[in-house]
Amino acid sequence: MTMKAKTREKIAEPARIFHLPKYEDIPDVGLYLEQTVKYINSYFDSFDGMNLTASMVSNYVKKGLVANAVKKQYYREQIAYLFFIAVAKNVLSMENLSLFISIQKESYTTKKAYDYFCEELENIMEFVFGIKDSLEEIGNDDTEEKTMLRSTIITAAYKIYLDCCFNVIREDFESDH
Repeated sequence: MTMKAKTREKIAEPARIFHLPKYEDIPDVGLYLEQTVKYINSYFDSFDGMNLTASMVSNYVKKGLVANAVKKQYYREQIAYLFFIAVAKNVLSMENLSLFISIQKESYTTKKAYDYFCEELENIMEFVFGIKDSLEEIGNDDTEEKTMLRSTIITAAYKIYLDCCFNVIREDFESDH
């Protein structure tokens, strides 16, 4: 295996094992702020820039992107929005993120929108990271909202890919010198 192939494998590995929980698999028992942040970040451990902090979550609540905690606890719907925000915050302004969430609320249930987001994110990540050769068509409808979501995810996936590339190349460079 050439160094180039080894490097590509190291870059692709996090995307190969990446997977978000489906809506029904997100805990709905109520998680405190720190537990919520830890839960979400555990899915993005392998990707720089994807993590959330407690202050970020509080800010998203203040801005109305996520509903207020109920008795200081976050539930399934709020956590689903936070997963989306963790990805989209890297490529959308706070203003556009807020508008996007408003559009989603008018168009789809949280469950439907979130599960579609997860499926599309995993589909695009595998393509961008070279695990598969083409993108699958996800979902049946052909709406502007779907195109906007796909564009957001593609943009975020390429940023995640580039960050992974630079990290692996940097590690390889440092170990060689």
